[in-house]
Amino acid sequence: MAEETTPQENTEQIAPEPAEQVGAHTEAASLSELDLLKQKVEELQKQADSFKDQFLRKAAEFENYKRRIEVESFNLIKNANEGLIISLLPILSDFVRSLKAGAENKDYEAFYKGVELIYNKFSKILEMQGLVPFDSVGKPFDVEYHDALLQMPNEGVPPHTVIEEVERGYKLNDKVLRHAKVIVSAAPSPVEESAPKTQEEVKA
Repeated sequence: MAEETTPQENTEQIAPEPAEQVGAHTEAASLSELDLLKQKVEELQKQADSFKDQFLRKAAEFENYKRRIEVESFNLIKNANEGLIISLLPILSDFVRSLKAGAENKDYEAFYKGVELIYNKFSKILEMQGLVPFDSVGKPFDVEYHDALLQMPNEGVPPHTVIEEVERGYKLNDKVLRHAKVIVSAAPSPVEESAPKTQEEVKA
């Protein structure tokens, strides 16, 4: 009987790499990772430098803008009344001419009419700027509009009523710019109310 033959088993094994080769591979991998990290750091540094440059530029632009706005605001405030002053210059010229004419010609009536015309012109310019007077006489006293200088009894007028305007009040648009200085009616004093009537009053 013939002996069975079995295929020869491959007993060869992969020999382990020498330690020197393993160390070389590890070192190469470490160097590769180090290079990548260095490259990443360089890229981040470039980005940081770019951001810093942009920030400095924006900061400089903002400082220039801020300085320009401050100068413009200063000039705007400084010359805010330029339009009003220009509109008042003709009034000033009218006063000069009127005074000169009054000194040369003693015609009082003509001088008065000239001043009246200047006053009307001046009032119209102020009205165009939003300045208007308000009436007070006959109105109830109101601390929002009036400053009472004096209280006087006045028959036939309810107490606390404005009976005389010493200085006119003005409003600028909807705001009271100057209170009117007024004289206000006072309530009759108790002495006057209780005073005995004369014979003529009794007969009446």
